[in-house]
Amino acid sequence: MKKNSPSADQSEFNPVDLEEVNNKKDGANPLKNKVLSEKGMPQDMSPSELKIFGSDYFTNYEFSWLKFNWRVLNLAKNTDLPLLERIKFIGIVCSNLDEFFQKRVGGLKRQIHAGVSELNVDGHTPEEQMQKIRKEVKKMIKHYRSCYLDEIVPQLHENGILIKDYSELDATLQEKADDYFEKQIYPIITPLAVDEAHPFPFISNKSRSLAIKLRSIETNDLLFARIKIPANRPRWIKLEQTDKNVVLLSVKDLIKEKINRFFPGVEVLSANVFRVTRNADIERNEEEADDLLEMIEEELRERRFAEVVRLEIDKNMPLDVKKYLYSHLHVHQNEVFEMEGPIGLADATQLYNLDGFQHLKLEPWVPSLHPVFRHPIDEETPSVFQVIKKGDFIVHHPYHSFESSTQRFVEQAARDPKVLAIKQTLYRTSSDSPLMHALIRAAETDKQVAILIELKARFDEERNISWAQRLEKAGVHVSYGIAGLKIHTKLTIVVREEEDGLRRYVHIGTGNYHPDTAQLYEDLGYFTCRDEIASDVSDVFNLLTGYAPSQTFRKAFVAPKHLRNNIMELIQKEIDEAREGRPAKIIAKMNSLEDPLIIQKLYEASQAGVSIDMIVRGVCRLIPQKEGLSDNIRVHSIIGRFLEHSRVYYFHNAGEDLYYIGSADWMHRNLDARVEVLAPIEHPRLKQYLEFMLGIYLRDNQQRWVMKSNGNYRKVKRKKGEQKIGTHSYLMAHTKSHAEPIPRATKKDQK
Repeated sequence: MKKNSPSADQSEFNPVDLEEVNNKKDGANPLKNKVLSEKGMPQDMSPSELKIFGSDYFTNYEFSWLKFNWRVLNLAKNTDLPLLERIKFIGIVCSNLDEFFQKRVGGLKRQIHAGVSELNVDGHTPEEQMQKIRKEVKKMIKHYRSCYLDEIVPQLHENGILIKDYSELDATLQEKADDYFEKQIYPIITPLAVDEAHPFPFISNKSRSLAIKLRSIETNDLLFARIKIPANRPRWIKLEQTDKNVVLLSVKDLIKEKINRFFPGVEVLSANVFRVTRNADIERNEEEADDLLEMIEEELRERRFAEVVRLEIDKNMPLDVKKYLYSHLHVHQNEVFEMEGPIGLADATQLYNLDGFQHLKLEPWVPSLHPVFRHPIDEETPSVFQVIKKGDFIVHHPYHSFESSTQRFVEQAARDPKVLAIKQTLYRTSSDSPLMHALIRAAETDKQVAILIELKARFDEERNISWAQRLEKAGVHVSYGIAGLKIHTKLTIVVREEEDGLRRYVHIGTGNYHPDTAQLYEDLGYFTCRDEIASDVSDVFNLLTGYAPSQTFRKAFVAPKHLRNNIMELIQKEIDEAREGRPAKIIAKMNSLEDPLIIQKLYEASQAGVSIDMIVRGVCRLIPQKEGLSDNIRVHSIIGRFLEHSRVYYFHNAGEDLYYIGSADWMHRNLDARVEVLAPIEHPRLKQYLEFMLGIYLRDNQQRWVMKSNGNYRKVKRKKGEQKIGTHSYLMAHTKSHAEPIPRATKKDQK
């Protein structure tokens, strides 16, 4: 390192006049005559279909996502939550930011490099978005770090979780720390010098490193070295634990304390932490790829070496070392975030997992056995196929056990001699998934097993490649779907030989076949053996594995070819009903609402008088409660103990009360660039449960936020005399106390 190391146009926009929207004459659609801008249209969308443009009509995707993360941060700040639960949400906030920079900021940076200056549908250029993101993220960093350092850490100490500096340890604990360093840390670390003979080392994504400034005793030259803090060691070392407290030492602090051990004969001037985040928004043209598996493996290799989109550094790092890093990592100062104290607090979830401090957590939730599987003790345990034959049912995770329902379905199919074939789509699963092991066993017993694996499930590509290879070795027919489309739908079909012929049993889910996330994510799973639904699911598999471009479906809504039109037609039906003065209502629950055409149609429905409730956990680009535009639309967001993940859609439909569930959000990517399935729920009791469930969400006064017309959110407060309703605690209690074969609302619930 040299002593004097060097450091390292907007488009004009005139929004559509909102007064024109308010000028409603003769019941005409006020959106009809808007001037169209072709800028910022999603790929494959017909610009002529979108007649509105600008920030009067759409919130910005990135800014909406950041508002979602603020709502998560609110949970970390919530002093009514147990202390370690607050720690967990700090970790989630930081993990979310990591992914946001990898995917969203990475994508914006690619656009800027490509010279994109056009306005997107909400009227922002990529450069404008980057500037606003930095300002908002800096504010968020200040808040979450203040929450962690000024509130949570002192309370950890008060409750016996003592995170100490090396100098604060007594002689006995220092000896333990020294022993740990010599046996568990020193053998792993390889200090890397940077000079004429040693190039600047590769810094891996999300790794923490020490930038070390050194001085040669012999020549007085300044030198630079890097030490990677090992990620395969715990962030905090447990030195001592009693009944009342535990003493922890940061592995980073231990390495800094022993830094001279790595550089004998050289003077260490400083050692400061830095951390990089790399761009994960790397896409390759799979239509030109000869081998999709090989293409994804190459993309993963490229991602490892992708450009840096964020550099987090210790605020106390010497200026010349900062400039040295900027130069060698090719970052601009607007991509640098300086912090005082620990960096990379996504690891804070390790503190949540400490043994012996259950009193600082919420009471563990043990999912219930679904009522349809309950039976008298003297009866033989019914098979899942017997249960499905008795009637359709819905499981609601994590309230109902995934292991005893969805996992049981696959495992019983694998070992049942009457089962001839099993087909499943796989988007994400665990590294040691019992479902995958069951499918391997099924293939080894000569059952026909076909798995459609999505290799491009972001951040799960390596795991899915590994499962694809293991499944193929076992004789499973593995397919990767259709070029240009992600397989996002969650389907399983089992073909069983029975006395009256072949029968198909189906599971359609809103969430992944992932036993771990099923404990944390709220999702629905629909079981049926109805011929019309089973035929549709069979046709979806045939579409994905064969050639069936003109495939049509009886009951299911399937993307990309049909789902958008199906949804638009149902919204139009509500519009027609409202214009005739009849009741019209839509309730839609999803993760994100982004698609401009759907939003435009919802505005039209609002203006016609349709009552619309959107339950959107994360990003929402629609603006509700805006006079003359969206007066009849309300947007709700439920944030709490479990991650809201199910998609449920309700349409009044002239009193028919249509319900659909599936894996598709109302986003361009789900409607036009993914394979998705929405299944109709037609059994009256199942419809009644979904009505009850959605009613709880809309009455929540503990976890619910509502979006205002300015795009900001406010948390709903319980009114005087109002029953206390928190969605997650209410549904946990409901699941434990209701023993009917198919849960339904009581009169009290329906009030």
